[in-house]
Amino acid sequence: MSRLAETITILGAGAMGSALAAPAADNGHEVRLWGTWLDDELLDAVAQGLPHPRTGVPLDPRVKTYRSGQLAEALDGATYVVLSVSSDGLVDVLRKAAGHLRPSQVLAITTKGFVRLDDRIVTLPDAVTSVLQEAAPDGSPDLPLVAIGGPCKANEVAARRPTASVHACGSPGVTERSRGLFATEAYAVEESDDLIGVEIAAALKNVYAIALGICQGLAEHGGEPYHDLQAAAFARAVTEMVQLAGLLGGRAETVTGLAVGDLEVTALSGRNRVYGTRIGAGEAPDEALRAMQDAGQTVEGVPAALLARELVDQLIQFGALSDWSGLPLLRQIADLLSGQEPYAGPEELAGAFARAALPARSPAER
Repeated sequence: MSRLAETITILGAGAMGSALAAPAADNGHEVRLWGTWLDDELLDAVAQGLPHPRTGVPLDPRVKTYRSGQLAEALDGATYVVLSVSSDGLVDVLRKAAGHLRPSQVLAITTKGFVRLDDRIVTLPDAVTSVLQEAAPDGSPDLPLVAIGGPCKANEVAARRPTASVHACGSPGVTERSRGLFATEAYAVEESDDLIGVEIAAALKNVYAIALGICQGLAEHGGEPYHDLQAAAFARAVTEMVQLAGLLGGRAETVTGLAVGDLEVTALSGRNRVYGTRIGAGEAPDEALRAMQDAGQTVEGVPAALLARELVDQLIQFGALSDWSGLPLLRQIADLLSGQEPYAGPEELAGAFARAALPARSPAER
């Protein structure tokens, strides 16, 4: 093998963390998979030789697993570290890991969403930078940060089915290195320097997948398709993703590239789509969320939608955006999930989403 073997530590033994171990192991690297205090059940199954409960695919036997109390051991000597935990756990895990990180390492994130820090809503790259500075105010590790995104379903990555991903960093040398570590015949890596664009699109696609799922649920409820509304919502979602990414420093072509595929695959079968489908079929948002949480399913689009609404309010407050008129679909989703717009059933929901997704008959309607 021409490439030099590295030591890759993945923090988070959930679906994507365990899946990403597959291409890294296939490339001959030492791969360590560390589980948080919430991952014991997953690691128990893997230790028994069972398929990973989140992907249905056995963990590659070359991957070494570590429990939550073995964080220092898992990070010792690592050259590339991947944060692959849920958005609401990222800050806590990073704070625990910060003291074990070294300037020579690369830090990557597969986590998608937004984070609240000091009464502000920030992107995940901003959150990572803030936490590292907080952990070492006299000289935090100056780690290059890579955002890993793209239309990747964890079970298909783990099963080594053809997948396109994007690895983004401001330093071309780092993305080239990241590509070399993970790219295989099945797991393709596109390099990008638009870290913000990748992160914003990846967070928002979970939100908009809920809306697309609602359209599918409306069809299940009424027995008639809502394909036209779903297609309009898809186009509206891309338009709004482009707008928000641009406001926060990302580029339109990032959103209209593999990020569109990410929205598509999430809307086909992801947890956020399933959640939306349940709402469209007649379940109240809070009931549908409780049922999925009871089944051990995380719906990242819910907190992302609520935080995105606060983020837009911040942009308006500071003059970066005039008002909500260009983001009707995001507002509709956030209002529904927060209870600000009471859930009145599928028929009323169809009308509300039509007003948000379809072109307005006049400017006043927006």
